[in-house]
Amino acid sequence: MTLVPVAEALTRLLDGVEPLPAESVALHEAHDRVLAEPVVALRTQPPFDASAMDGYATRAADVATAPARLTVIGAAPAGRAFDGTVGPGQAVRVFTGAPLPAGADTIVIQENVRALGDGAIEVLEPTAAERNIRRAGLDFREGDLLLEKGRLLDPAALSLAASANHPRLEVVRRPLVAIIATGDELVAPGDALGPDQIISSNAYGVAAAAASVGATALDLGIAADRKEAIAALVRQAVAAGADVIVTLGGASVGDHDLVHDVLTGEGMTLDFWKIAMRPGKPLMFGRMGAIRCIGLPGNPVASLVCSQLFVKPLLAKLGGRPFAQDIRIAHLGAAMRENDRREDYVRAVVREDDGRLVATPFGIQDSSMLRKLADANGLIVRAPHAPAAAEGDACPVLMLR
Repeated sequence: MTLVPVAEALTRLLDGVEPLPAESVALHEAHDRVLAEPVVALRTQPPFDASAMDGYATRAADVATAPARLTVIGAAPAGRAFDGTVGPGQAVRVFTGAPLPAGADTIVIQENVRALGDGAIEVLEPTAAERNIRRAGLDFREGDLLLEKGRLLDPAALSLAASANHPRLEVVRRPLVAIIATGDELVAPGDALGPDQIISSNAYGVAAAAASVGATALDLGIAADRKEAIAALVRQAVAAGADVIVTLGGASVGDHDLVHDVLTGEGMTLDFWKIAMRPGKPLMFGRMGAIRCIGLPGNPVASLVCSQLFVKPLLAKLGGRPFAQDIRIAHLGAAMRENDRREDYVRAVVREDDGRLVATPFGIQDSSMLRKLADANGLIVRAPHAPAAAEGDACPVLMLR
C-alpha cells in the first residue's frame, strides 16, 4: 500500500466530521464545554438602578459644593429598596448593589462623609451627578445575545450565563474515545512482569491527549494477541457508545499484528493504512458506521506523536472546539542530514536565545525512547526529501508545551 502523506491523511481523517449532538448540562458542570446554542439574556442586568459603592444616595444639587450638611432619612441595604423619596437636603444610607432610592441621582462614597450625630452627616467633597451609580441594563438587557454558539465556556462565560439566569446550558457532547492496547508482551503498571514482558504505557498518554481537547477516555485495558480477545474489547467499545476507537499496536504487518483483520471483521471500512512519516508509519484509519477507528503504532513515541497530529484534531472537531497546531519558526541548534521520502518529526529542545528560537534535536531518535519525548518541548518538522541543513538554518517546529 502506498504511503499516504501526512497532510492528506489528516484531511481524509477529518473529512465529514461534524460536532456531536448537544446535551443539556447544569451550569456547574459546564466548565470547559462548548456551547451548542447561543446564550441570550433572560433578564436585564442590573435589573434596576443600583449603587456601585457603599455610601449615601442624595441629590447632586445638594452636594455640588462642600462641605454640605444632609439629613439621613433611611437606609437601603443590598436586596432591600428604600421605600420613600429623597428630597432636598436629604440622603439615604446605601450599600453596594442596593437599589437607587427615588429622587437621588448620585452616591457620595462613605469615605467622603463625616457623621455629625442626630441623623446628620457632612459631605466633605463635592460629588457630581451620576457618580457611583449603575443604571439598569448597564451590563446587558433581556434578549441580548451574550455568548455565541461554539464558545468555550471559561469562568467568565459561565458567570455571565449565570447572571443572565441560565441554570442549564446546551453544550456539545464530549467525544468518547475507547482505548485498546494489544500485545502479549504488555503488562499494566504495578502488575507482575514476566521475563519477556514490558510495561504498557501508551494508553495513559493517549488518554491525556484526549482529555486535553475535552474528550472522555475509556481505557479498556490490554488485549492478548488473539483475534477473539481484540474483538471482545472492540465490541465493548461499541457497546459503550464510543465515537472513536483507538487501538495501540498490532497495526503493522507482523504475524501478530491482528488489529486490521479484527476491525474489518467487525465492520470497519479501511480508509488508509501507513503514513509517510517518522515516527508513526503504521498508522491506520477507517470507519465503522459512525465510529472512527484509529490504529496507532505500538512504539510509545510514535503513538504519542500520532496522537498529537491525528487524534487530537479529530476529537477537537467532534467536540466542536477549535484546534490548531502550534507551529513556529526556529533555528537549528545542530546540523541535520538530508531526509528521505517520509516527513520527520524530530524531538528537540526549543529555547530562546537573543530573541530567536533555537531548536536542538536529540542525537538519538529511536521511537521507543519516551524519556527523550518527555524532555522535548518541540518537534522539528522535516519535509520529505529535505536537503541537509546546517546549524542556524531556519526550520518549522511543532511546539509541544
